[in-house]
Amino acid sequence: MQTNYQDQDSELSEVQSLKEVSANDRVCTLCEEFASEALDYLAENKTQTEIFDALHQACNQIGSFKHECITLVDYYAPLFFLEVSSVQPQEFCRKVNLCQQIAKVSSQLHEDSCGLCHRTVSEILDKLKDPDTQLEIIELLLKACNSMENYVKKCKRMVFEYGPLILANAEKFLETTDICTVLHACNSPAASSNEASHVAKISLLSDS
Repeated sequence: MQTNYQDQDSELSEVQSLKEVSANDRVCTLCEEFASEALDYLAENKTQTEIFDALHQACNQIGSFKHECITLVDYYAPLFFLEVSSVQPQEFCRKVNLCQQIAKVSSQLHEDSCGLCHRTVSEILDKLKDPDTQLEIIELLLKACNSMENYVKKCKRMVFEYGPLILANAEKFLETTDICTVLHACNSPAASSNEASHVAKISLLSDS
């Protein structure tokens, strides 16, 4: 009898492991799909123009360094988009541990694509608000200044003065823009309302 129980426990353990692997694959696949859509979104000319406009508006609030700020934006923004274009969704998802997570699978199992997207955006926001992450970004910008030859000191001064402002605007953009709806991970409020109305009509017809 004891052997039978051990066999059953072993089988249950194997089934559970298979379920966890399957769920982990699903989370990984969703991450790769959203990352791919986000990268496509950032690659669009319209999106890049909107980001340029937002950064230029931020520069307009600076005052005496407005023109230098715009020059900095015009120089580094294309480099940023070029860097983003080289990112591979699979590599990105591995780096954020969404293609290796087993411990969190049980909570993610019942999470739909919309919920996963919002959770990912929330994690990105948390990272942007993390002083260590901000410091890493500032350090990268300072290194990039070294390639500006005669403007190295001026560039670094502007990074120190306006880097935090740019990061704050990035946070504000993510907080005020429903990225998950833009990426079609979530239904828009109008679509959700129409869908609910459609379901209600079907229900009424079936009752009549």
